[in-house]
Amino acid sequence: MSQSASKAMAVAAAVRSGRARIRRSAMPILAIAIAASLAGCAKRDSITVGAIPDDYRTTHPIVIAEKNQKLDLPVGAGDRGMTGSQRDTLLGFLDGYDRSAAPALTIATPIGSANEVAANAAARDFARLAVASGIKRNRIVVTPYQSVSPEASAPIRVSYISVKAQTDKCGRWPEDILETSENKHYADYGCSSQNNLAAQLANPADLLGPRKPSDIDAENRGAVIDVYRARGISDEFLGNSEVTY
Repeated sequence: MSQSASKAMAVAAAVRSGRARIRRSAMPILAIAIAASLAGCAKRDSITVGAIPDDYRTTHPIVIAEKNQKLDLPVGAGDRGMTGSQRDTLLGFLDGYDRSAAPALTIATPIGSANEVAANAAARDFARLAVASGIKRNRIVVTPYQSVSPEASAPIRVSYISVKAQTDKCGRWPEDILETSENKHYADYGCSSQNNLAAQLANPADLLGPRKPSDIDAENRGAVIDVYRARGISDEFLGNSEVTY
């Protein structure tokens, strides 16, 4: 073999050896890069975000509590007893009175006012009207209260305690409504709809559980079954039906 051929073979061997060393040195660097990327993926689950908004039923819950229902009826100094408008207003107010619970109905009359005599006469008529509407006489309390001014005509206040479904007061704005960085509802969100729903409940106890079902009218049930049995089935229905009875 010539000297030039030997030099060419030596150069080729050196080149192959250098490439092998480069590949072996690149493998640890690649392994470190992959490990770093996997470590970054592992930390991604530890990030907490506020993407789920608050529930308005939690921030504005409907609760059942006692509430003082009251009505102020103005009485003129020249009136002699209950007027027609007072009668209609009082009857509408007493529609919300729960006669099964029978709370105390308080009729507060002013003393030391310009209409004291007229108010006492009207209060007696109010009490008689309440008895006529189904309220027991022993549940009606007539009590006086001191008028602020002797020259003014103070009203008669009729009140009773009832159980109502209600929520907290609306109109709270503790923060800027445009602050949405946490993607949550603003403080007053859903308050009006919850208040409207609570006001529509005729019996707040329905929120606590279902009522006991009433007794079945056996006679009416029998009549309904007889009508069902005698109704007959049309030929058109039987022809289009996939079931043969």
